Order: sequence, then structure tokens, then C-alpha cells
Amino acid sequence: MRKITKHLFTLFFATAFALSAFSAENPQAYIIFNSQGEKVSFAEMIDAVSKKNVVFFGEMHYCPICHWLEAETTKQLYARHGEKLLLGAEMFETDNQLILNEYLKGDISKSSFEREIRLWNNYSTDYSKLVEFAKANSVPFYATNIPRRYAQIVSLKGLEALDTLSVEAKRYIAPLPIPYVSDSTKVAMFEKMTVKMMGHDNRNPEFMSQAQAIKDATMAWSISQAFVENPDSCFLHFNGSFHSDNNNGIIPFLMNYNSHVSIATISCCRQEDISYLKEANYRKTDFIICIPNDMVNSN
Repeated sequence: MRKITKHLFTLFFATAFALSAFSAENPQAYIIFNSQGEKVSFAEMIDAVSKKNVVFFGEMHYCPICHWLEAETTKQLYARHGEKLLLGAEMFETDNQLILNEYLKGDISKSSFEREIRLWNNYSTDYSKLVEFAKANSVPFYATNIPRRYAQIVSLKGLEALDTLSVEAKRYIAPLPIPYVSDSTKVAMFEKMTVKMMGHDNRNPEFMSQAQAIKDATMAWSISQAFVENPDSCFLHFNGSFHSDNNNGIIPFLMNYNSHVSIATISCCRQEDISYLKEANYRKTDFIICIPNDMVNSN
């Protein structure tokens, strides 16, 4: 009996050591958790979010794992929804919708598209695959964000400065005035951000908060209008996680414009140890993709 016990004891530790060695030799690129910190599979996440009208994929910009999973999520939702899938992204501005549509339809060349539209510097590595998937499968792709020149006006002069814009310019912005309520926590955050980035406080943090709000409101308005054109669709929206974490950012504006849509949220975070989810990341979104701190960036 003692020999059997000793053998089992040895076998247990040998197995544990082997698993540990296997893990060390095969590092994981990500683990997905639900809002309670429980590990879930990619398939389980897709099954859950596919039941909703709007899926916010909150990325970390320049993170290759985020961008790869965005593409995989797109493929899986297309497999479930087909022609009812809609795509949209923070990275494209509303006044560029015509150019985007012309490229998706094949009216203009890739070189013309990339030359004339304002693309992020990581477009070729991180977002082109999404646009090309939409083009190949005739999936509508919405440029949802406010033109940056108008967001800059707000950051310098406040929301009221938008009132002086032409009727044509206002077509590219959420209806004014937006339902904005000043948030002291956000204002303080922008104040710290300004000091950290610029070394001194020479910009109005309240105006910066308002600029963030007009971006969120315009993205929300763009999404809501997509449902006017395509009811009963599934809209997958790509944005920085700041725009949808904790049901903030875009989401309150969207619920103001269309309170009937159901929403699922995905976020990404980095941790030194991804075997568990830190409590600080609990309940941030419905699903949290945890990625190692030392994962490379695409820029």
C-alpha cells in the first residue's frame, strides 16, 4: 500500500512539473474572462455576444492580439448573421463615408482609397483586414467618428463653438446640443493627462472632456442611424476600450438615441500574470481579454 501511495505521490508531482514545463514552453497570448473573473472560451464569448444588437469591441490600440481577435470576431459574427452584420469603427470619420463606400463597392482603387481617406498610421497592419473582409463579403462598414477638425474645435473652445458651423458641417456630427453632463472625475483625468503629456496645464480640461463627449455622441448617433437603415441587424463596433468600458463613453449616448438596442461589451487589458483576472478589471465589460504585459505592439 505504501509503495502504491508513494508511486501515486510521485506521479502527481511529475505530472504537475510536466504541466508547468509545458506552460513555460508554450506561453499564452491571451485568456478571456467574463465580468466575474471566470475563464471562458472564445466560442463561449461569441455565443453570448452574437445574441445582442450591438457589440462594442474595446481594443488597446496597436496591440496585435486585440486586432487579430477583432478579425476573428468579425468572421464568427458574419457566420451567424450573414448579411445582417454591420461593421463600424472609431478609426474612420463620418465625412469619409463616401470614400469608404466607393472602395467597398469597387468604384475606386485601393491606392485611391488609401490616398484620399484619412487613415490611422497602423491601418495596414491592424485595420485593413477588417475593411477587406467587409469588401469581400459586401458587409456595410460605417465611419462613425466625428471629423477630427471639429473635435479639435471643441477641445480648444468648448461645445458651444460648434454652433457656428455650417448646416453642411453639422451633418457629420451628432445632433446639437448633445446631452452632455460635466463629470468632475473625467475632467480631473484630462487635467492630469494634459500635464503628463505637455508638462504644463495650458488647455482647458473641461473642453477636453467635452471633445471626448462629442466623439462618443457622434459614434453613438452613427450607430443608431445604421439601425434606421438596417433594422434587426448586429452591429460590431471597434473602438478604444475607453469609449465603452464600464458602460460609459458611447453607450449612454446610444441608449439616449435608441433605448431598444441590446448591447454586449468586450474589453482588453494587460497584466503581468494572465492566469487570473485582477479585481480592478472585474465588471469592466461583459468579457475581458487579458494579454501579457510583454506582448509586442504593432507600431
